Amino acid sequence: MISVADLLVDKRLPGNYFASDLYIQGSLELGLLENRRGDRLLAVPEPLLKAIYSGLQKETGQATPMVLYNCGRWWGKNFYARFCEELSDYHNCPMADLAMVEFLQSLQQCWQTHGWGQIHLDTTYRERGFLVVEIWHSPFTAVAPQENQPAGDLERGILEIFFAQLTGRELSCVQTSCSSKGDDCNRFILGLEERLEPAMNAIKVGHSHQIIMQSLSQPS
Repeated sequence: MISVADLLVDKRLPGNYFASDLYIQGSLELGLLENRRGDRLLAVPEPLLKAIYSGLQKETGQATPMVLYNCGRWWGKNFYARFCEELSDYHNCPMADLAMVEFLQSLQQCWQTHGWGQIHLDTTYRERGFLVVEIWHSPFTAVAPQENQPAGDLERGILEIFFAQLTGRELSCVQTSCSSKGDDCNRFILGLEERLEPAMNAIKVGHSHQIIMQSLSQPS
C-alpha cells in the first residue's frame, strides 16, 4: 500500500495559511495574542479607534487625513514585508512564484483574519491601467467622523504602498466611496498619479464611483 506521506515532497499539504482558527493563537491568562509564527499581535478595540480619530482631530485639525495617510504608508510597508515573508516561508518559494489565485486568496483571508474587513480586488479596468479595491465592513471608517469626503486615508496609504512594492511601480491611490458617508463600502482606485488626476477632481465635487470609472475609461 502506498503511504500518503510518500506522496508529499515536504511532508505537508499547504492550506490556507491565514485561516483565523489556525493563524491567531493566544493565552487568556497572560492576555497575549500571537500569530502562528509566534509574532505578537495587538487587538485594538472600537473605543480606542474612536479616541484616536478624536485625538487626531483635536491635535492636528485639517491635517488629520494626511497624518492617517502617512501612518497607513508606514503600516503598509511593514505589512507587505511580513506578508511576503510569511507566505514565502510557508510555501517554500518566493511570493512571485505563487499562482495569482493563491495570492488573492491569501490577501483576502489575511485582511479578514486581522479584523480589517473584507477586501476584494476588481481587475475589470486593468487594461486601462487601474485596479479597483473594495473593502467591506471596514472598522476604520466605521468610527470616522461623517463628512462629505471619503475618510479611508489610513487604508489608502496601506494599499498605495503595498501595491507599489508588489508591482515595482510608483502608484497613487484615491478613494471614491466611503461607508462613513453612507456608501455600501470603501472603494479605492490604484494607478499612476498622472492618470488619476481626473479622479481626484471628480471626488472633490462629489461624483460617484461609477461616474469616475466611466470617465477614467474613456480613450485618452
